[in-house]
This record gives sequence, structure tokens and C-alpha cells, in this order.
Amino acid sequence: AGDRLENKTSVSVASWSSLNARMDNRFATAFVIACVLSLISTIYMAASIGTDFWYEYRSPVQENSSDLNKNLWEDFVSDEADEKTYNDALFRYNGTVGLWRRCITIPKNTHWYSPPERTESFDVVTKCMSFTLTEQFMEKFVDPGNHNSGIDLLRTYLWRCQFLLPFVSLGLMCFGALIGLCACICRSLYPTIATGILHLLAGLCTLGSVSCYVAGIELLHEKLELPENVSGEFGWSFCLACVSAPLQFMASALFMWAAHTNRKEYMLMRAYRVA
Repeated sequence: AGDRLENKTSVSVASWSSLNARMDNRFATAFVIACVLSLISTIYMAASIGTDFWYEYRSPVQENSSDLNKNLWEDFVSDEADEKTYNDALFRYNGTVGLWRRCITIPKNTHWYSPPERTESFDVVTKCMSFTLTEQFMEKFVDPGNHNSGIDLLRTYLWRCQFLLPFVSLGLMCFGALIGLCACICRSLYPTIATGILHLLAGLCTLGSVSCYVAGIELLHEKLELPENVSGEFGWSFCLACVSAPLQFMASALFMWAAHTNRKEYMLMRAYRVA
């Protein structure tokens, strides 16, 4: 009888060990997938912040350098350019806008006169101007460029949020990665629940940034209508931010699931050993 009881106990322990090994493999797989998703979303978010193609304008290229064109170029690169001034240049010269910079495409070789005949192709150069911190936090006016029209609080705070939230998102993911690294060193999945929460907050910040940007662009175009033959569309930098948000949410779900389920299985294993 004693031998049979010992055999049953050995079989039960072996079965539980096998089940525990399978569960550990499942948790490890979920953790690795979450880490890969987190890394991809971090790269996408960093690339989105650092590039200038959140919004792109398509317009007929201006071949000549008339006085009007020269004035627009000079005003665009001026430190005192207001919102209407640089947006007029963006509309006319295939402008692109990022979180940090604005760029236009102008002819490389400028002349004071129009070319005698149109050529099929000609050299162009991209001129970019960075947004200063003062410009990032500057108030937006109800009538862009008119300082006497009153402050447009909605557009002002949308602009500030679209600038700040991506950095908050990136910082949360980096902090979450640090906690995940500590969890690996401690050989415990439970601390990764904090990583999952941080990735959830990062995804909300990214989603908020994208939403603020879309709303800000729509409100701007209500104030400043696009000229004839000019169109605008969201660029690939904006698309990277859009893709980054769901990746962050998926990584968050996997981190929290792995941490919570692993903790639950650990408690069951302790109860089994006590029994």
C-alpha cells in the first residue's frame, strides 16, 4: 500500500512538473512576442517623431522665381514667419510638415525672369525650417496670421498635445522596457504587469497624438482653404504613428496576460504543494 501511494505521488508530481513546463513555455513565448511588438512599435514611433512627412501637400511646381515667389521663400525661412505665412508656402511648393520641421520644394536655379520655354524636368531643392520651442507652444489665432482676431484655444492645445504626447509615449515604452529587463534578471514574469500598464498608457498617448493631429489639420484647413489644384494627404510618418498604437496595445495585452496568468499558476502550484 505504501509503495502504491508513493508511486501515485510520484506520477502526480511528474504530471504537475510537465504541466508547469508547458505553462512556462507558453508564458515565455507570449513574453518574447510582446517584446518584439514593443521593439517594432518603439522603432516606428521614433521614426515618426524624427521625420517630416506627417502631412504632405501636392501642388504644381513653380518653375520661375518671381518677386512673389522670392518673398514667400524668404518669409518661410524667416524666424518671424507666422502660421499663415509658412502655410501659404507649404500650399504652393509641395510642402511637408512634421512634428519638428516644415519643408518646401523650390527650383534649385533661381532667375529674376521666367524661362523662355518650359522644360520637361528641372532641378529642385528642399528647404526646411525647424519649429522652435517657442513656436511649438505659441498660441494659435482664430484667423491665422491675424494677432487681433483672438486666441483659438482648441487649436492651441491640439498643437501642443500632438507635439508632447509622442515623446511621452516613447518615454513610457523605454521605462517599460527597463522594467521588463529587470524582470528577466530576476527571472520573474510578475513585474511585467507594470510593463504592460506602461505600454497601455503609451498606446493611449500615441492614439491621442494621432487624433489631435488629425483634428488640428482639419481645423486649419477650415481656416485656410487649399488653393486650386492643391491637394493634401497624410504622409508615411503619420502612418507609422498610426501603426505604432495597435502594436503597443497588443504588447500591453500580452505582457499583462503573461504576468497575471503566471502569478495565478504560481499560487495554484503553491496550494498543490501545501496540500
